[in-house]
Amino acid sequence: MVSYDCNNLVMELSFDSIDTPALTKAQLAKLLFEQIGLNKREAKDFIDVFFDLMVEELVEGRDVKVSGFGNFEVRSKGARPGRNPKTGQDVTIPPRRVITFKASGQLKEKIN
Repeated sequence: MVSYDCNNLVMELSFDSIDTPALTKAQLAKLLFEQIGLNKREAKDFIDVFFDLMVEELVEGRDVKVSGFGNFEVRSKGARPGRNPKTGQDVTIPPRRVITFKASGQLKEKIN
């Protein structure tokens, strides 16, 4: 069970009904519908907008910080030498951007 206090409105979500190892956007929307009272369309739109905003910020190179959960950061990795595992030939791996996640202290504490 997760509790959220949004401007003195306490929302509680229970994930007990989830029987798969991964939590999907559809399941999140269903939980908002069942436990918060949003209609199905509003719940789906809420989840879609939330993740669209996160993606937009990350694409722009800005970090996303979710209080009590963790930080998503965009890092630039430079070019580096590598090897083709099939042929053993040396290749240069081009530079790229990657997303990293660092869990907050609160999340780490709850997990442990």
